[in-house]
Amino acid sequence: MMKRTNWLVATTFSLLLTGCFEGNLTTEELCEKNPELRCEQLNMSDGQCRIPRTNLVWHRFEVMKAPTEANKVQEYKLVADYRKCLELASQITPIDQSALKRQRFNALVNSIDELERIVNDLQSTSEPSTLYFLWSQTGDNNARRRFLQMEGTTALDTAELQFALATFYTTRDQEKTITILDKALSLTQDGKVNPEILKSMASIHQGLNRKERAYIWTMVAKRFDVQVASEKNLKVMFNFSDASKYDSLDDIAGNVAKAIDKGRYHPSLIPTNLE
Repeated sequence: MMKRTNWLVATTFSLLLTGCFEGNLTTEELCEKNPELRCEQLNMSDGQCRIPRTNLVWHRFEVMKAPTEANKVQEYKLVADYRKCLELASQITPIDQSALKRQRFNALVNSIDELERIVNDLQSTSEPSTLYFLWSQTGDNNARRRFLQMEGTTALDTAELQFALATFYTTRDQEKTITILDKALSLTQDGKVNPEILKSMASIHQGLNRKERAYIWTMVAKRFDVQVASEKNLKVMFNFSDASKYDSLDDIAGNVAKAIDKGRYHPSLIPTNLE
């Protein structure tokens, strides 16, 4: 089953770099200069959860400067990361139990409120990527309905959004899922392929007992550094009676991988006479 896409994932390194371009302020100094960051809700003096808390503070500063939906979606993820850390930290018994445990509990409650606030801020969106986020990450069925209404329009004509659309059909209509994933690959540019698409193509064809197609997509995935079974195990798994078939299928997989890498993939690259 396909994993849902993780949207707008930021790294600790990139977030911490943000501070380097703001006059070399420390996080505490940034909080003092910008009370709207609400740092007092984040239990700043606690040694636990320092990294997710720092990431959240600096990203909130980015949201202040550019309150885009994409930045708000990213803020939701960072608040969720901080909340997860707080939940783990709350299980640690501090030496000064009463004060620190109370502060952690308050920060945890505030993080829950922040998640709700961000979701409420995004409810009026018409952006498909935001609608998919609300559907996939918060279970918003209204957002799912609005996203699916965009099917067949140019609004979803990106590789990322076609993959998002495919996640809806993967357990409902496998043939349609394949068609959507083909389109996602056709829209892929500069070889920046989502490996989940390749793994899904191999898995779906394998489930439909289309062994030759499943093998091709497995080998395409391998060419994009997706970890697959060893050559010995693959031969046991697929067990083609004609040993030369592996070579011919490998050639097809190589052509498909090259086309994806150059942004020229088309489903016709895979022969129709395969089982």
